[in-house]
Amino acid sequence: MNRNLWLLAICQGLLLTNNVTFIAINGLVGLAIAPHGWMATLPVMSYVVGGALSTGLVARTQQRFGRRGSFQIGLAVAVASSLLCCFAAVTKNFWLLCFATVVAGYYNANAGLYRFAAAELAAPAWREKAVSMVMAGGLIGAVAGPNLATATREAFAVPFAGAYVALALVALLSMAVMHFIEFPAAPTRKEAAGGRPLAEIMRQPVFIVAAAAGALGYGVMNLLMAATPIAMQICSLPFSDAALVLEWHVIGMFAPGFFTGHLIRRFGALPVMGVGLVLNLGCIAIALSGVELHHFIVALFLLGVGWNFLFTGSTTLSLTAYTAEERDRAQGALNFCVFATLALTSFASGVLVTTQGWRLLNFGSLVPVVLTGAALIWLARVRAVRPAAESAG
Repeated sequence: MNRNLWLLAICQGLLLTNNVTFIAINGLVGLAIAPHGWMATLPVMSYVVGGALSTGLVARTQQRFGRRGSFQIGLAVAVASSLLCCFAAVTKNFWLLCFATVVAGYYNANAGLYRFAAAELAAPAWREKAVSMVMAGGLIGAVAGPNLATATREAFAVPFAGAYVALALVALLSMAVMHFIEFPAAPTRKEAAGGRPLAEIMRQPVFIVAAAAGALGYGVMNLLMAATPIAMQICSLPFSDAALVLEWHVIGMFAPGFFTGHLIRRFGALPVMGVGLVLNLGCIAIALSGVELHHFIVALFLLGVGWNFLFTGSTTLSLTAYTAEERDRAQGALNFCVFATLALTSFASGVLVTTQGWRLLNFGSLVPVVLTGAALIWLARVRAVRPAAESAG
């Protein structure tokens, strides 16, 4: 860990402070002002829809302004969109809130590249650990996000309006930290135009599985996490309990970052991702066993650890699928897969939890878990066949 990586880890933590607070409050603010209850998580969905729509623009700004310049633009958008969310909450304008979270999605898509930037700040032999350790910075968000939402809930007359103002200040702090990070020079425009076409990059088995595992793993996590505050409110549990559950969930997401990179380096990405799937199944089993506070805490903690193994593994896997010249378009495609899946699961979580209940939502999450498992098995078989074919040849 060098100075630049430590600073980037802090920025990752401030990003997660934003994301966790958004998850904690957007569904509840939406539930309070939405025309219909099933629309409650539309502001959550809008956040990730904005991220999906922004991936192409982010790739271009990364190429034009470099890592730091593009990241600073994203943080400026975070400041403006947080203040717009506050205004929407105060005026009880549901559709303005959705628009503001779409705009905020640009910051989310931009900051989603922090994990790739981490690999560029370390020697090639230590990329797995660099990615893992920077992601561990999300522990800041695990503690700060839920507590920020709780502490600022009643800061203004309108519930949670103060939390949006606080998020604008968090983004300003992140801008100050980002200023001191020195990133390697980006490929020139001529270099970035080289390499293989995106379609050829995406046809590689390793790219397909990295994209599928990253998107579906994140999708399962989001499907359950976005619905948790609403499910707990339906179960008559107080918001302080929901904040505690989200805190342990995000601890599970990022605390393993201190050793996930070591596990991947020792055992390989696919076995670690397989363990992440098993943890997802454990989460679903516990969530189906009851709706007391301890059920939510344990289930969401396991969900967080499972996500860490899957997402860190898929990120590491993807690094072998493209060259430096192909970086921006390949990473843009990977992020689009993630955000498109998040958009679908954010909407589905609100609809399912408010119309069908927490139990059916958990049963539905088994589908992406099974699909991810099938993708990992397929890649393992492809890799086993190729050496055998080369030996025979």
